Amino acid sequence: MILKDFLDSSGTDENLKELILFLSTQAQQVKKGFLATCMKTPSDECTKNVYGEEQMALDKYADHVFISGLKKTRLARYVATEEQEQIIEIDHPKNNFGVVIDPLDGSSLIDVNLCTGSIIGIYPGHVLEKGAKMVAALYILYGPLTVLTLTAGKGVHEFVLDDSGEFVLKEKDIRIPEGKIYAPGALRKDYLPAHAEWIGNLEHAGYKLRFSGCFVADVHQILHKGGVFSYPGFKGREKGKLRLLYEANPMGKIIHEAGGAISNGRSDILGITPESIDQVTPIYVGGKKEIRLIEKYMADVKSGGM
Repeated sequence: MILKDFLDSSGTDENLKELILFLSTQAQQVKKGFLATCMKTPSDECTKNVYGEEQMALDKYADHVFISGLKKTRLARYVATEEQEQIIEIDHPKNNFGVVIDPLDGSSLIDVNLCTGSIIGIYPGHVLEKGAKMVAALYILYGPLTVLTLTAGKGVHEFVLDDSGEFVLKEKDIRIPEGKIYAPGALRKDYLPAHAEWIGNLEHAGYKLRFSGCFVADVHQILHKGGVFSYPGFKGREKGKLRLLYEANPMGKIIHEAGGAISNGRSDILGITPESIDQVTPIYVGGKKEIRLIEKYMADVKSGGM
């Protein structure tokens, strides 16, 4: 079953369906641009994005693909991306949707040909709302297969891009299993006490470390094999590194709908109202057991128990 037919059969709102289908085609345009863009611009000829991070040619290319497409179709009112300093409001929109996008997650891996991805969240209106208010979230993983994983509030479903350019249903109603994989961001020497204790507990329990440097790829593995991804607050960046709007909320929505959880170590990230589009947060996302454990350690630290 192709993506369009699946959305029809699941009773997805017509306007939301049109937006999801359009975004899936934009992801294909990003994929098509990989070779030409990477061959055209050497990896050492990069710029900086609004957060001071290295920005590859493909970051800018992917950002342009999504923004220009949404402006042309007018399928959303608001667009916020990780590469832009401000929210874009589209003239004469057909719908009131707000779309948040990390156009290319894991771009530092481009020059060594490892997995990258795009992350997208869709709101019924403005984007500075709690993640729990999203009506849909999806990510596209550009790996050996191009995979689109989607929730529109009725489970989590996975589609694979076929030779004809259609996303075809591969797996329906995915549920995150019990598993012992952990993907830990940040340097061990910079861990804060509660996080260090938590990591030690996972390692003592036999969890295997799997961390690629691509948030999409690491969470995709957790979704299918169980366990937990973390990018905590750490010494010098106690508020975290990853973005609430573009990374935490959409990926958290997907994992939540698959029976997992997402937390900043103290509470559910999806319940946080963003203060700005560039807000960062510590992230723990994966199985409920692992999330409950870090929240226990964090609570113990706060109460003076550690």
